[in-house]
Amino acid sequence: QMQLVESGGGLVEAGGSLRLSCAASGRTVSYVVMGWFRQAPGKEREFVAAINWYGDRPYYTDSVKGRFTISRDNAKNTVYLQMNSLKPEDTAVYYCAAHRSGSINYRGNYKDWGQGTQVTVSS
Repeated sequence: QMQLVESGGGLVEAGGSLRLSCAASGRTVSYVVMGWFRQAPGKEREFVAAINWYGDRPYYTDSVKGRFTISRDNAKNTVYLQMNSLKPEDTAVYYCAAHRSGSINYRGNYKDWGQGTQVTVSS
C-alpha cells in the first residue's frame, strides 16, 4: 500500500499561484499513473489532472487546461500540481491518488488516497 501526503495548499488571491506536492511512501510511484482530484464543499470529488508513469503524458480536465501543470519526480517519489491564474471556483480540498486501472478521470479507479490539502482562492 502507498501512503500519500499532500502539501502546499493555502489561501491565495485570484490570479495567484500555488504549487501542490504529493509525497509517496511505502511503495514507489514509478510505473504508476498518478492523479489529482478536488472536492469543493457540497460537491462531489472531481478529476483535475493525471500523469503517466514516465511523466510525458499529462491529462487535464477542461476547466484547468492552460492554467495547471502536473509533473512528477520518480526519484523523489513525488508528484506536483502547479496551479497558476487561480480562480475562486478552484477553491477545494485537493487530493492525490494512485491509479489502479480503467479510466483515469473516474475516482473509483484510484486507490491509496492522501488526506488532502485545502486551497482557498479569494476574489
